Amino acid sequence: MIAYTTKVKSFLSQDPIPFLIGGSWLQNSENLVFQVEDPSTQAALGKVSRATASDTVKAVEKADEAFKTWRNTSAKERAALLHKLADLCERDAEELAQLEALDVGKSVNNARGFDVPFGIESLRYYANLIENKAFEQVLNLDGVSGKSVRLPYGVVAFIFPWNFPLTLCMWGIGPALAAGNTVVIKPAALTPLSTLYLGTLAQEAGFPEGVINIVPASGAEAGDVLTKHPKVKCVSFTGSSEVGKTIGQNCGFNLKPVKLELGGKGAAVVFDDADLDNAATGLAGAITLNTGQVCCTATRWIIHENAVDSFIDKVKIELSKTNIAPGMDDASDMGPVVSEKQLNSIFDYINKGQEEGAEVIFGGKRLDVEGVQGYYMEPTLLQGTEENICFKEEIFGPVAYITTFADEADAIRQVNSLDYGLANSVWTEDAIRAERVAKEMVAGNSWINAHNVFAYGLPYGGVNGSGNGGGVNSIETLFDYTRGLSIAQPVVVEALV
Repeated sequence: MIAYTTKVKSFLSQDPIPFLIGGSWLQNSENLVFQVEDPSTQAALGKVSRATASDTVKAVEKADEAFKTWRNTSAKERAALLHKLADLCERDAEELAQLEALDVGKSVNNARGFDVPFGIESLRYYANLIENKAFEQVLNLDGVSGKSVRLPYGVVAFIFPWNFPLTLCMWGIGPALAAGNTVVIKPAALTPLSTLYLGTLAQEAGFPEGVINIVPASGAEAGDVLTKHPKVKCVSFTGSSEVGKTIGQNCGFNLKPVKLELGGKGAAVVFDDADLDNAATGLAGAITLNTGQVCCTATRWIIHENAVDSFIDKVKIELSKTNIAPGMDDASDMGPVVSEKQLNSIFDYINKGQEEGAEVIFGGKRLDVEGVQGYYMEPTLLQGTEENICFKEEIFGPVAYITTFADEADAIRQVNSLDYGLANSVWTEDAIRAERVAKEMVAGNSWINAHNVFAYGLPYGGVNGSGNGGGVNSIETLFDYTRGLSIAQPVVVEALV
């Protein structure tokens, strides 16, 4: 096992770890706490002070007060602070990776290789973007001198899930802060550690008091405040479609713009001319990444009937190579799921799927990992019909469901048969067909001969049951955190004498 760094030991030794409001680290006045557990071992990591509804209100008020000054900072000043925060994250990259691995149970090497560096890149991307992108555009109009201006909303509230707490936080607050907003962050109660540590780095970077506030609170309690408080001007939620509907309903009633990046049931369509070795490697990696707890991952594998047997043989070999171990084990490829509740939910789906006629063709069992007590399971493949619950509903674990198709129209029909619309992929050596199918699959993202493709400048978001306005990674995201203003004046043309 990897030894904790000195900074991680010190951070976890706080009893309890406080939350951040208005530049001050505070504790719940009633000594209420969240017990944070390592999913890899079931060992207690520490206690986090639990913010109440009144604490959340205070955070909103402090953010609103800070906005009065923060809104007047120049793009250059905001960019400098974001770069400074990115520098500090790079300095403490190992601490952030360890806390992410401990909190979520994910492989520390995955946290080192993706979560931390990709989050840092987000801060730098938006810092560079605001230095080079004007927020005012002069309009060439007949008889009118006009311009279009983008301005920050004010207080933006973020409600984040437990699967990628650090990356999603930086994906969200990076563009919001760059645009000139202040933020109130509610991390998931299960996984607040890396977000709170990020708060210490934001203070060290020199962000003014109240610009960044972090309130670990119960979802219902904080969500009610953040979606209804009149001083919150924009809300961003990442999580399940079910909760997203409630968030959207509250924001709609209170006329707040809301970004919703919700669940998914991604499909991977594999044609018989595809590079099956590449497809097997890519899709095995998709369901083992973060132990399958990825909203955009491919969990419906729709395989051409001529290729399905060969593909299954190849993907079983790939899944058999997966080293399942604690996240803090340097050799771990896949850690546990995040909690006992999540593990039970996954096996409940597998059992229901079998009752409805699905066959478990690989895995499907809980695992005992030597020397630890954690929430481990085997990567699992199910095969059956489209009517099965495991084809239709998001399981959120290392489980894929296989169906077959006879022709292109059948494959597209299966992909689009659900209301989800986050991310799909098509695997084929026929470039023209790949482009055609990519456009026919209804989702925010279509990937070709790969799954889970992210790059800054490439928009990412969902449609239908997977949300709306939830995009990240692009200039559109920056403008999502601004409101439009038109300024116009009639042009008086003097008559010629």
